[in-house]
Amino acid sequence: MGALLSVRDLHVTFAVPGGAIEAVRGVSFDLDRGETLAVVGESGSGKSVTALSILQLLPYPMASHSRSSSVVFQGQELVGASEAVMRDIRGNRIAMVFQEPMTSLNPLHTIEKQLLETLYLHKRMDARRARERILELLRLVGLGDAEQRLDAYPHQLSGGQRQRVMIAMALANEPDILIADEPTTALDVTIQAQILELMKQLTRRLDVALIIITHNLGVVARYANRVNVMYAGRIVESGPAAAIYHDPRHPYTMALLRSVPRLDRPRQARLDPVEGQPPDLTRLDIGCAFRPRCRFAVEACAVSRPPLQPAADRAHFAACFRSNEIAAESATPATRLLHASDAAAP
Repeated sequence: MGALLSVRDLHVTFAVPGGAIEAVRGVSFDLDRGETLAVVGESGSGKSVTALSILQLLPYPMASHSRSSSVVFQGQELVGASEAVMRDIRGNRIAMVFQEPMTSLNPLHTIEKQLLETLYLHKRMDARRARERILELLRLVGLGDAEQRLDAYPHQLSGGQRQRVMIAMALANEPDILIADEPTTALDVTIQAQILELMKQLTRRLDVALIIITHNLGVVARYANRVNVMYAGRIVESGPAAAIYHDPRHPYTMALLRSVPRLDRPRQARLDPVEGQPPDLTRLDIGCAFRPRCRFAVEACAVSRPPLQPAADRAHFAACFRSNEIAAESATPATRLLHASDAAAP
């Protein structure tokens, strides 16, 4: 049986005054039903652009795809699909939870009206059945006093409550895939854990595939089945979550892991940040984009870009010429990081 979603050689270029910026460079991955995939990287690495490409939500024609780019969902090609096809898929078969719920929800409409809209658009439910479904969804995502919340406006809810409403809206039409783009960035640590736990439980219960986009490897330590680490528009490491945390094979992944706060460190210990700045995508050369920030860089890194190839087994891949040497200096074992995230969870 084929993958639920298959992305192959995805390229995204933005036309800008005086030239063009290639924000995504040859990204490929599969997503299976019920699977949780984390896409991790710094701002500007191409995570959100990749996700928006799946739903064809980029600002076309300023944004464009290469001829080789392909996004196949249940056998249907989405790159270049008509707007009518995409309207049927967006919010219905593939749903998205955006980063900031306060700007994603309409401040002029009540929670009930906004949930009603998506149910009517895709399900054509009558008012009574739709109201029952809305209450069911709000209870499903753990929003207390569901009936009282129907007449509330977004500004009358807390950040965590608004994010629960966004998750309810995304799940309203029983999608096959849920994409969560930095769903916990604007929330405090306790609420972050609650929201991530909620999404994981709901996707398991409803057999929904989940893509979590984040800049923090520690956030997804206990939630993801697989992890794609992105840098400068490319996937630089990919594999099962346990392999990524226990045996990182790319220096960027190592750096991200070492910048994560851990409970097994002394309280006075300083974090080890990723040195340097993300690259300017308009000035990339033929070599590895991470080279200026990498202490493992050698001459070969300047003359060609390392391909994504098997690092330890056929399921774990890294785009680094020295991945085997890096394994010897891998970051803190996954068990410590996972234990730390478990202890931090409510």
